[in-house]
Formats: sequence, C-alpha cells, structure tokens
Amino acid sequence: MGLILSPTPTDTNMTTDIVTTTHSTTAFSNAASFESAQRMALALVSSNIVPEQYRGKDNIGNAIVALEMAQRIGASPLAVMQNLNIIHGRPSWSSTFIIAALNSCGRFAPVRFEVTGEGDDRSCIAWTTDKTGERLEGPPASIAMAKAEGWYAKNGSKWKTMPELMLRYRAAAFFGRLYAPDVLNGMHATEEVEDIGDRPRNVTARTESPILDDVQAPAVALAAEVEVLPPAPKKAKAAKADAQAAAPATTDDGDIFA
Repeated sequence: MGLILSPTPTDTNMTTDIVTTTHSTTAFSNAASFESAQRMALALVSSNIVPEQYRGKDNIGNAIVALEMAQRIGASPLAVMQNLNIIHGRPSWSSTFIIAALNSCGRFAPVRFEVTGEGDDRSCIAWTTDKTGERLEGPPASIAMAKAEGWYAKNGSKWKTMPELMLRYRAAAFFGRLYAPDVLNGMHATEEVEDIGDRPRNVTARTESPILDDVQAPAVALAAEVEVLPPAPKKAKAAKADAQAAAPATTDDGDIFA
C-alpha cells in the first residue's frame, strides 16, 4: 500500500508527496491476498475513527473494497475510507481528495486554477505542468455550463452559494479524468454525482433525428394511405351453420336442454 513519508535529512528534494509503490497483488488477486485483506479489514472495522459505513463486522466487505481501492491507487486506506462516498449507489471521490491525489501523484506540479469572465461567462480551468515543463490544461467549467446542465437550479445547489469553489472543484475533476484517470480509478467527484442525481437515461430513439426522419417518413406516409376495410361478410350457408350451432337444442315437446 502507499505510504506517506515525512522529509528526512537524506531527502534531496525534501518532498512530502505520497510515495506510491508497484503492487503485484491486490486484495482479490488470490486466496492468500484475500485472507490477508480480511485480517486487515477486521482491524479497521473495529476502529471508531473510520466512517460509519465501515464500522462493525457487518461492514467488513466495505472495508475490503476500500483496501482494494487504496492498493490500486497507492493511497492510505484511511484516506480512501474518509474520501470515498457512495451517492445514488455510485462510488465517488471528494473533490479535495482529487486535488490532493493529483498534487501528490508525482506526475505534475501542483494544480493551479485560472478563472476568467463575469456572470454566466465566468469559467475556470485547472492547469499544471508535467515533468517536461509542458503546460497541461483541463476542460473549462463555467456558470453557463452549470445552468445548462441543470446543476445550478437543483434544490440546495452549492453553485448558487459557493460558485467560486464549485468552479474549481469541477475543473479539477475534469482535469483528473483527462490526464490521470488511473489515479482517480475512473470515478467522478462527489459533487458531480450529486449534481447529476439519479436521473434515468433515455435510451429510446429520438424521432426528431434527421436520419431517423428519412427512414421513418416513407413508412409513416404509407401507413396513412392504407385504408382499413371492414371484415368481409360470410357466405349464406356458412352463416346459417354458425347460427344453428349457436342455438340451444330442443326436444319434440319444445323443452330446451343443455
């Protein structure tokens, strides 16, 4: 697992980055690794400083998943537990953890933010430089985007009360998924998942599509021209036979019996 090392006199650069190591196995690699993860998880769930969803023997499974995540991204298990949130059934990272992970991964200089514009045009990009000195910029996040996507109008939206912070958080998440998706394990920020909500996806075809219109229009026109005809009348003999079959049977005295 990743270790947080403090600077020592032998550290030439006096770095405080999270040092990650290469792992050949994870919690689910083999039976021995899984048993080891269970023992570590048992110790963690007995602690009262881990979040509630990891406490107690009933939550050993959650703790093992957190251990697996920590091993994969080279982070402290406690840091993962404190910053891994489940929103609408989806795992997500806190935005502060995303920024910290990017700053400590060793690939970039610390992430910086560039904010421009006013009002709805106010936007933010996260940027940094890599080891070669090349400037890397993430996609912009803006107030106009927040309004167009429906994030701004949601009940309790922090875009209304903390727009400057939300711009930076969203820009950092965009940058992380673009330049370091393995560090984030492909996951979104908690604030993103909250903004998106648990909206069902519409997977039906869009009838207003020009391509679909070209395909559907002839069939629709043909259906409109087809005349629905009434059923043809039965022949006289067939109709008489049907009537006799449906009539109740009678005796010579006229009594009706089933």
